[in-house]
Amino acid sequence: MHKVDYDGHCLFELQKSLEPLLKGLPQGSVPPLVCACCACSWGAWVSLQRVQGSSCTMLGHTHKWRRGRGYSSQILQGMYAPRNRLCVLICLMCYTSLPVGALRVEFSQPINLDEVARINPEVKAGGRFAPKDCIALQKVAIIIPFRNREEHLKYWLYYLHPVLQRQQLDYGVYVINQDGEEEFNRAKLLNIGFAEALKEYDYDCFVFSDVDLIPMDDRNTYKCYSQPRHLSVSMDKFGFRLPYNQYFGGVSALSKEQFTKINGFPNNYWGWGGEDDDIYNRLVFKGMGISRPDAVIGKCRMIRHSRDRKNEPNPERFDRIAHTRETMNSDGLNTLSYKVLRTDKYPLYTKITVDIGSPKS
Repeated sequence: MHKVDYDGHCLFELQKSLEPLLKGLPQGSVPPLVCACCACSWGAWVSLQRVQGSSCTMLGHTHKWRRGRGYSSQILQGMYAPRNRLCVLICLMCYTSLPVGALRVEFSQPINLDEVARINPEVKAGGRFAPKDCIALQKVAIIIPFRNREEHLKYWLYYLHPVLQRQQLDYGVYVINQDGEEEFNRAKLLNIGFAEALKEYDYDCFVFSDVDLIPMDDRNTYKCYSQPRHLSVSMDKFGFRLPYNQYFGGVSALSKEQFTKINGFPNNYWGWGGEDDDIYNRLVFKGMGISRPDAVIGKCRMIRHSRDRKNEPNPERFDRIAHTRETMNSDGLNTLSYKVLRTDKYPLYTKITVDIGSPKS
């Protein structure tokens, strides 16, 4: 069984039923041309990729085969170019659904989580999902820092679970709930989410998302890349523009290796603001850059709300940002201290309530 990487999402196995179609096609000695056939209700999507080692280079794609016409060896031979002396591999990709593209995101109607669970039957307890028809290339933990945002969480779960399933991710949703009345500490909650998720599953990618941000295009894939990924590129809050080039707030994705390389996020940003810029500095100081989808695909809508109590602007944030280089090795994962008070496995997410101390502790 051969396995092929499709758009970084899944490994799909060569189907035995297609092997007869390969007979008669000349074989070459150079890396193969992969003809990946996506069987869908409306037809099929075919992509050509040149395989070199473990990487695939997209050569082009076209729509083939309409519903009811079946598979044709002539089409397969047509996709093959003998002059290139390439081997041919066929990989049937059984997508149950494809990305929709632009999404209509509204917050006017109330959300019932029992109904959300009913229409997402493949999501297992604790908010876990893995595709049945392929092996996901990444295991993604989605971490949401949280306190007193129940209505926002309902919208997040309503919109994101269908999107994440269409993206064929092996994922889990973790809501890290700060207990008590101390100032909110977003970055520390994200560190806790990283640590707690790894106790449950061998995740290799972490998406850190504010609970009030909803993507407006499901082609904005919640996965990790060779560089840290900023996913909330253009928010309605900022007129669908990036507020400044160094902005790394809202929704971001880092691999396990990238996250540990920067010692995670800072633990000492209490109240609103500053931690995003500290995180950006950490990435730069460790020689990493920021990757982003384009502004159209990276659109997000924010659920409007007043500033939370105990989340006032942090007056020390600018001084802390100015000293990231000196503090990053002594403030992060290696100094993380907290106590788990309760873990609840709900149908659509895992909620971990934690005592994170106070600014003075």
